[in-house]
Amino acid sequence: MNLTILGCYAATPRTFTNPTSQVLEIKNRLFLIDCAEGTQVQLRKNKVKFSKINHIFISHLHGDHFFGLVGLISTFTLLNRENDLHVYGPKGIKEIILLQLKYANSYTGYNLYFNELSSDASEIVFEDEKVIVSTIPLKHRVYTNGFLFREKIGDRRLNVDVIQQHQIETCYFQNIKNGKDITLDDGTLLKNEALTFEPIPPKSYAYCSDTVYTESYLSLIENVDVLYQESTFLDSETHLAEKTMHCTAKQTAQIAAKANVKQLILGHYSTRYDSIELFREEAATVFPNVHLADDGKVFEI
Repeated sequence: MNLTILGCYAATPRTFTNPTSQVLEIKNRLFLIDCAEGTQVQLRKNKVKFSKINHIFISHLHGDHFFGLVGLISTFTLLNRENDLHVYGPKGIKEIILLQLKYANSYTGYNLYFNELSSDASEIVFEDEKVIVSTIPLKHRVYTNGFLFREKIGDRRLNVDVIQQHQIETCYFQNIKNGKDITLDDGTLLKNEALTFEPIPPKSYAYCSDTVYTESYLSLIENVDVLYQESTFLDSETHLAEKTMHCTAKQTAQIAAKANVKQLILGHYSTRYDSIELFREEAATVFPNVHLADDGKVFEI
């Protein structure tokens, strides 16, 4: 699982920083999370293949999280995209995007599906044989969700030494990975436990965008491997965080500590501060394993 930060600054694009967007790669699947202005350029800079993006998750309908979406959808058309594209986001996103495409007379040449969200409870929005994605209801000035990405438990791992010792043919490997016992030609039964190791523990990633400090979603992100959460302000501007319904770095660290997450990544920084290192320093007083997102930075989860 790899996370590429395309943009992680609050509010407006600048020549040297970008608002929110990121790409999460899980089991050879690419998920685009939020799509602010400049996302296309950042995708190109980070050499992300447009054709591999089939699912886009939008947290809320503030411009610094989705104003790049219609442009990306239009570029997909110019690139003669054929794959279906699925967009998950708040109710209203379909109307907004289709209205723009309508008046530009620029309808897509591929299937475009909108999965509009309105529930205040967590719900599964995507699932296949390897990955499951559910919402994390947040509290902001407009309807907002974070997203929890979880790997499903994979195959058991072959004990190569034992496999070679018994000269087991490769045609049986998948059955063994699936947990089945094997009977040798001489009638000897080999239990699966002797042939395999436990599967690699599945990883999880929680993306929490704009939200006021609240503990309402702690149970949803408990024990995740990595939590990315906004930390727009420092503790000295708590009054602004409350007014705008955002979090401080200290508050975000408190969430990470209470949810017992393994790692915390800070982002969505206000550009009023001279250095983002200030965010890490503040959060580290509460939660030890803190990392700073920055445009173009890649995290291996």
